[in-house]
Amino acid sequence: MSDYIEVVFKGERKEIYENPQQFPFKIGDYVIVEADKGEDLGEVNQIGALLTMKKADAKLNKILRKADKEDIIKIHQNREKERDAFYVCRKKIENHGLNMKLVDVEYQFDGNKITFYFTAERRVDFRELVKDLAGQYKVRIELRQIGVRDEAKRIGGFGICGRRLCCSSFLKEFHPITTQCAKEQFLPLNPQKLSGVCGRLMCCLNYERDYYLEILKKFPPIDSRVKTPRGEATLEKIDVFKQQAILKYGNEGYEYVSLKDLKDFEIIFPEQAELSSQPVANNDEAEAKG
Repeated sequence: MSDYIEVVFKGERKEIYENPQQFPFKIGDYVIVEADKGEDLGEVNQIGALLTMKKADAKLNKILRKADKEDIIKIHQNREKERDAFYVCRKKIENHGLNMKLVDVEYQFDGNKITFYFTAERRVDFRELVKDLAGQYKVRIELRQIGVRDEAKRIGGFGICGRRLCCSSFLKEFHPITTQCAKEQFLPLNPQKLSGVCGRLMCCLNYERDYYLEILKKFPPIDSRVKTPRGEATLEKIDVFKQQAILKYGNEGYEYVSLKDLKDFEIIFPEQAELSSQPVANNDEAEAKG
């Protein structure tokens, strides 16, 4: 038995519900839950004590009952209606001349509300469109603008790794990602290779970032000069997994040096090298300036 159940709906929308009647659910069961002025149907995604910590402080909606065969038939009928509503709405968007892209349509299980998800570069005045849709369907209409990352999450797909998109499989929320994440991991700044299907930088650039930063703290900065028995070299790159520095000896090739051995060598940091390369005024010049 569990006091709280996490339920997933169409488009990977997840919410936590109270289970006051202590229904013995298991992951994958379909359930009927309280919704906005009605009922909705979703699939049990998670159960257990962890949800007690995950749930918000606000009052939660309740699970009403386990879905039966008739409910499953109805949700499939709703999916058919959603496909029809998608084409109807897209045509009306064209008729109203709105600069927006329709992404998805979701019927509430009881049919009392239809939500249309769209993306747009700017804010869109869709009041007339809402009136038009409400006049045709005679139910509550909601138009919700989402970002391109949310679009990928709702539609789903596969990344270049061959796995399901992180956003549509396990990510709970999006975090800011910049090209600095790629620089810190010595990745080529090629937008085609760093971007996901949404066109934004891939979420996975954040996964190993903390480890990279932790290891890089142990090494001198890139472009430091290192004096070794072989001669003076430049710290070209760092292999964080093997914890080795890659040194470049001008045109004489490269050498891998462990972190332990690197500490035995004299290191000239980039800013120190820059200061040492600046010309120093002689005494006559200094006196003249004085």
